[in-house]
Amino acid sequence: MSSNTSDSQRLVLHVDDDENFLKLSKHRLSNEGYSVESISRPEHALKYLLNSHCRVCILDIDMPRVNGLELLQEIKSYDGGIQVIMLTGLVSQMTVLESLRGGAEACFFKPMPDFTPLLEALDATFVKADRWWHCLYELKNRRQSELGGAETALSQF
Repeated sequence: MSSNTSDSQRLVLHVDDDENFLKLSKHRLSNEGYSVESISRPEHALKYLLNSHCRVCILDIDMPRVNGLELLQEIKSYDGGIQVIMLTGLVSQMTVLESLRGGAEACFFKPMPDFTPLLEALDATFVKADRWWHCLYELKNRRQSELGGAETALSQF
């Protein structure tokens, strides 16, 4: 469990029912060194997360069957360490507040003529995900050393 950001760790799950926007963002993010898995059916997103090592998601809010705010809640319930950035065409203060209250790192509005703010947010999100994993790694090492110390003490008897 390493905390460096290799190419395999720059995997982003992008969930959006707009196929054209998925293609555009995959192209733009891939050019910046991200590996992007695009899913147009939000009901498939959690299954993908269960079967991958993906730590960062981009979610559209206004989608059929499962909206992005519901999916955000499901993802955070499953694993609070998965970082989520919201995208939406629903420009309202309530949308932003609900996203951030739900645990999203940021919320951006579509259409997105300039991807720079999203790229900056992704970079910051990967740093946060790395810190999250580093803390868990340190906790695991500390517990193992404490258990090792207890076993050594017991073996002396």
